[in-house]
Amino acid sequence: MTTALSNAKQAPQPTHPRDPGDAWVETPTGERYWGRFGAAGLLAFDPEGRVLLQHRAEWSHHGGTWGLPGGARHEGESAIDGALRESNEEAGVPREALTIRATNVLDRKVWSYTTVVADVTTPFEPVISDAESAGLAWVPVEDVTTYPLHPGFAASWSTLKAVLDTQPVVVVDAANVVGSTPNGWWHDRAGAAAQLISKIAALAETGVAAQSLDLPLDHWFPEFVVVLEGDARAALGSRGAAGLSRAVEEARTPYLRVVSASGLGDDAIVAEASRLAKLSKTVTVASSDRELTSRVQEAGSGSRRVSWLLDLLSQARS
Repeated sequence: MTTALSNAKQAPQPTHPRDPGDAWVETPTGERYWGRFGAAGLLAFDPEGRVLLQHRAEWSHHGGTWGLPGGARHEGESAIDGALRESNEEAGVPREALTIRATNVLDRKVWSYTTVVADVTTPFEPVISDAESAGLAWVPVEDVTTYPLHPGFAASWSTLKAVLDTQPVVVVDAANVVGSTPNGWWHDRAGAAAQLISKIAALAETGVAAQSLDLPLDHWFPEFVVVLEGDARAALGSRGAAGLSRAVEEARTPYLRVVSASGLGDDAIVAEASRLAKLSKTVTVASSDRELTSRVQEAGSGSRRVSWLLDLLSQARS
């Protein structure tokens, strides 16, 4: 990926039909914001520690400054979808090259702007594919403030920069979670595990409120690591449970990973939490087991009781 300022590939300029969202919102005091249904932008962060910035065309609002590719949302469009669509239209950003990590909302009551923070999982070259882009650049994080920044982006940059190294992971003690509800799980441990995995997959796709993880910004999409032990491991098909294996397969998401413990589940959880903590991940272990909680805390991880996870699962279903 290039680090030069304006040598992104130039593509033919497409003509986009005007959308009802492409309009100004004006407050009673005369302030104007672009995007009838709000606006959203993409902060793409790559493995080399760079973010993708857009040099705004001179004719645009705050023209000549550098900021994030983005723009007005369409009616009924989520902020994430809006940011991904706009960044594709303006900079050729392929949706499949990204994993969403977090969102941050600037709420002006009559209008809002959502910054979507995403990790680049597949390298790509940006493409100037919209007249709103005068240039595109992969800019090292430490160099961002040397550019003449869009005032909105400049105001939020310190907050956004502070979380670029924050990667939350929730390690789930599946046996403890399943065992907390007396619903007959002991008759079919693998089935109960598969149901839990399916519920966590849905939660992972939805994400969680920042306060649930004691993190800044507004919303996060942590990775969930579910650790299975004993008979519950059959949920992965290891004992011929084809139906359960299919259920787990259908629950696959980039935010979910399932670990099969070869021995004691607690040992596998501690090992996984320790490994992730050494990778500078922000680790939370979901378990109400006091001894396990003590062990993971000693390994540098945080912990939450099972009720915390069950509340999140309940909110995701509502």
